[in-house]
Amino acid sequence: MSGAPRTTEPSTGWLVGREHQLAVRIYYEDTDFTGVVYHANYLRYFERGRSDFFRLVGISHTDFLNLPEPTAFSIIRIELDFKRAARVDDALLVRTTYDSVKGPRLLVSQRITRGEELIAEAQVQAVCIDLKGRARRPPPQMVERLRPLFAAP
Repeated sequence: MSGAPRTTEPSTGWLVGREHQLAVRIYYEDTDFTGVVYHANYLRYFERGRSDFFRLVGISHTDFLNLPEPTAFSIIRIELDFKRAARVDDALLVRTTYDSVKGPRLLVSQRITRGEELIAEAQVQAVCIDLKGRARRPPPQMVERLRPLFAAP
């Protein structure tokens, strides 16, 4: 059997302009007894979108933990609006944009769509922290990788 080269690496999605897109399939385990996605799972899909965006542009959480001043991220605010129900077997697209960095905060906009239909959207604030949980500015190399993808001022 021939075709596209095979890889064991999961997809990290792709960039369309400044928007990262990650395809997600809804499995039975993602749903409640009615076949509708359980509400807390949307937070998981949004997290995958943010993390795979980083991975795709060469930002590694593991590398940040190995810096001389180790760095991590913590979510401090999520505004989440549910618009439509997603169901078992749906193919969704998690759409993520990193909008800006303000001091230690990263501002992120996210949407989940099924085709052109909006399923859920979120406004997220993450904060860069040291290993004691204190806020700190993100590493300069991270900001430089994201800068071309930020929203215009």
